[in-house]
Amino acid sequence: MTSFPTTLPESTAVPLRGGATVRWGVLAPGGIAEDFVATLHRNTDQRVVAVGSRSADRAAAFAAKHGISRSYDSYDALVADAEVDVVYVAAPHSEHRALALLAIAAGKHVLVEKPIALSAAEARDIASAARAAGVFAMEAMWSRFLPQSTVIQRLLDDGVLGELCLVSAELTFRFTADPANRLLDPALGGGALLDLGVYPVWFSHFTLGTPAAVHATGSLGSTGVDEQAALTLDYAGGAQAQLVVSMHGQARNGAVIAGADARIEVEPMFITPQGFSLVAGDERLDFRHDFVSQWWRDGLAWQAAAVAQHIADGRTEAPEHPLDRTIAMLETIDDARTQLGYPPR
Repeated sequence: MTSFPTTLPESTAVPLRGGATVRWGVLAPGGIAEDFVATLHRNTDQRVVAVGSRSADRAAAFAAKHGISRSYDSYDALVADAEVDVVYVAAPHSEHRALALLAIAAGKHVLVEKPIALSAAEARDIASAARAAGVFAMEAMWSRFLPQSTVIQRLLDDGVLGELCLVSAELTFRFTADPANRLLDPALGGGALLDLGVYPVWFSHFTLGTPAAVHATGSLGSTGVDEQAALTLDYAGGAQAQLVVSMHGQARNGAVIAGADARIEVEPMFITPQGFSLVAGDERLDFRHDFVSQWWRDGLAWQAAAVAQHIADGRTEAPEHPLDRTIAMLETIDDARTQLGYPPR
């Protein structure tokens, strides 16, 4: 960087309204599906037209709550609906691969909640099926589509920070120690790395790319899942990423990208519609959202608008978050989980 910029780049996020629309179907109407549908209907032109569950009563109640015209008592019936363009898979992690493949086999585009699968091998299965079928498929890494992330990408592309040397990110929350909790159930893909770690790992891949080596510390809890972990990712050029996830307490949950000439400080929670600062010495530029959110998961809206636009443009993958990046992220998580004591997948 020869001089500190006077302004920040404009966001290239797809507008929430006025663009392409698609007809959404939802598989598995749980908590994340509630927030996804609510923010779509509140903040975008996208509409959910059908919902499928293994329980007819649950599907009907979800449809009535959100003004959805059709509900189904099976996943097969949902993916067979000719008026559904894209299926949003919102089931527990353990079901992502099977439900994504079900939708793809029916010729539907898919948006699969993160992590897209339990392992890189399962993610490859999804990618291969989607590519063979010629349908759009993406992991629901909504943080990548926030306006702040598009501006950060521009700054990285323009080399404003100089040579990158360190990325740090943390995501920690206090969860109730209830063995019935999905997050503590190994059969449902529980554990801090798969549920929380996907975000810091995404941030490191987003900023630095695929690491040359992964070093993980932590341990498995009484139910057999990792409840806290620290990762150091080494890169070929000498840069490092320091990532922390925990289900035992809440830290600041911010993120920093440090370069030779400047740094970016992303406000807590770094995964949500917040802001960031570009800092070099005494100079500082701040980016702030003008989006008025009723709930931090309102940020899910941007990925839906982007998916609709990519489908309208004939894309089968999102250039912002392609399937190969999703697979590489899970390779990092696979490596870390193996080091913590999980059997290799």
